[in-house]
Amino acid sequence: MPCWKKWGNRFLASQHSLKLLLDECMDRRLAREFVGYAIQTVPQMGWAGTADSQLLALAASEFDVFLTVDRHLPFQQNLPQFNVAVVVLQAPSNRLADLKPLVPKVIAALDSVVKGQATVIRA
Repeated sequence: MPCWKKWGNRFLASQHSLKLLLDECMDRRLAREFVGYAIQTVPQMGWAGTADSQLLALAASEFDVFLTVDRHLPFQQNLPQFNVAVVVLQAPSNRLADLKPLVPKVIAALDSVVKGQATVIRA
């Protein structure tokens, strides 16, 4: 049974049970590429400017996967203490044009991500 997510003023059925959180340093338009997933951005949640450790704790309380371009996050945070999987997108920049080609790889990896661990997706 699909769950429902709010997109603008509409509610859309989500076909996947994973809830994704998009980091604030990523273009919010990237969320549109995750068709069928319940996805929110850090600013939509009201968490913009939150320190990484607190952000991961908040993310773990409501989401399954945290998407970021912060390459240092897995080394700066003790990820096993957070009940959220981290996916790090490594592209030439955090511009939408550089991140969009990684989306199919991210979606393919979502089946095998592990909470408390980082998965790196490279261009």
